[in-house]
Amino acid sequence: MSLALAVDQNGILPDHMIAVLVRDGAILRGYDLVPDQVQPASLDLRLGEVAYRVRASFLPGPDTTVAQRIDELKLHEIALGDGAVLETGCVYIVPLIESLALPDDIAAAANPKSSTGRLDVFTRVIADETRGFDHVAAGYHGPLYAEISPRTFPVLVREGSRLSQIRFRHGNALLDGETLRALHARERLVDDSDADVSEGIAVSVDLSGLGPDGLVGYRAKRHTGVIDVERRAGYDVGDFWEPMRSRGERSLILDPGEFYILASKEAVQVPP
Repeated sequence: MSLALAVDQNGILPDHMIAVLVRDGAILRGYDLVPDQVQPASLDLRLGEVAYRVRASFLPGPDTTVAQRIDELKLHEIALGDGAVLETGCVYIVPLIESLALPDDIAAAANPKSSTGRLDVFTRVIADETRGFDHVAAGYHGPLYAEISPRTFPVLVREGSRLSQIRFRHGNALLDGETLRALHARERLVDDSDADVSEGIAVSVDLSGLGPDGLVGYRAKRHTGVIDVERRAGYDVGDFWEPMRSRGERSLILDPGEFYILASKEAVQVPP
């Protein structure tokens, strides 16, 4: 199976081509996709019905499946059907509902959803026989797994929860420096007249503060309650975060082991 006729240039596949992958069986799933699961250039990945707490993070390596490593390293398993709490400081492996049967010319890369990152839940995707996290080789046929390790807040997840997303790529999707600078000149990717776009888009922290209160960002509180990842906009910020305000200084010391969310100085625009 190949999408070579449908894909006429290198880059990340948009939503309508992801739909073709689903239609043609390159993306397999135990249940129908939910309406907003396909994003403009990515697919949300859903947790399966069980989580395995394991002794340590791992990569399967050549000729070894993730299931084999789970058998060697698991401490116990947790059913996710009715929801379960994943504790901080622990490592869990969860088989995902979605699996892949990719064409030979399509590879994939995964990353945490932005909402997952804001909860400081360390998450990455593993495939069978892989040597790297969040990387799926072109032509891969097999299951996918999520490694999950909450760092700051214990989280409540359930079967179908979406912590990671995956992007599908045809050829080399990276823009070289010259192309990126030309795109910035045409589209204004960041609102900085002296923007550094030579090797990606550089953004900096705004220590002057936002608004009349001079808000710089937030520091996560320790020893909070559980956060349900399905409960959108349902928590009071003050229950989980301490505001950080500008003190008129040009530097900020971050304590090791603490989790911060800081505002960028630059506004970023992503062209369609």
